[in-house]
Amino acid sequence: MPIVATDPSPEPHRARQVAESFGTDPDRYDRARPRYPDALVERIAAACPGPDVLDVGCGTGIEARQFRAAGCTVLGVEPDARMAEFARRGGLEVEVATFEAWDPAGRDFDAVVAGTAWHWVDPVAGAAKAAEVLRPGGRLAAFWHVFELPPQVTEALAAVYRRVVPDSPFNAVANRSAMETYQLMFDRAAEGIEAAGGFGEPEQWRFDWEQTYTRDEWLDQMPTHGTLTWLQDAQREAVLEGVGEAIDAIGGRFTIPYATVAVTASKAAGAA
Repeated sequence: MPIVATDPSPEPHRARQVAESFGTDPDRYDRARPRYPDALVERIAAACPGPDVLDVGCGTGIEARQFRAAGCTVLGVEPDARMAEFARRGGLEVEVATFEAWDPAGRDFDAVVAGTAWHWVDPVAGAAKAAEVLRPGGRLAAFWHVFELPPQVTEALAAVYRRVVPDSPFNAVANRSAMETYQLMFDRAAEGIEAAGGFGEPEQWRFDWEQTYTRDEWLDQMPTHGTLTWLQDAQREAVLEGVGEAIDAIGGRFTIPYATVAVTASKAAGAA
């Protein structure tokens, strides 16, 4: 019964209160959020005609730094000025705007990427903007982490969340795996690419890995999730307390199996 860190409604990009709430604690976000598999970064970079990357919703610069380490030149676009400033302190160039409103000023790129951010972009308008700024053969790649918490932790999270935030825009989805829930979002991204035109057939690339968390490490990451960033402090603390008790009950640590999935397509030959 997962509670995903994205609004499962058909148009999460319209939930601007949540979409622009992640900058409340950029230090925690950058410290606690997981990095992306090196194999994903390397595959995207290898599939592009050159090294120039536009990172949409770059946040604190997690994936931007990874692409830079892989030899790419990265420009970030980020709607939250607090997140953008953190990324700049790490040596990244970032422009503050939503992607739909961002002005490319005649610039073009070999890749447009988005790490755990494309669901906050209009899927058709975003794909059309990506096609506009990509060079021939350039690649759009939006990617997300999919994970399953231990059942005891998921059940505790769902129960306390329903109690503390009964009017939440997020759902505890019964009888559906995290991958099934996220697949709806992947499908929307692919449909947006197809509707925008200018791209080849969208593909999904999957990379499996795992990570072990202590109780404190997981509770450090939780306030960076969209399900908690917009809550009042007392609500957030109640959720963390309930989840912490569940983690204590299973020994104080657990291992999460992750699947990082990219929805990706290359700009079609001859596309304007």
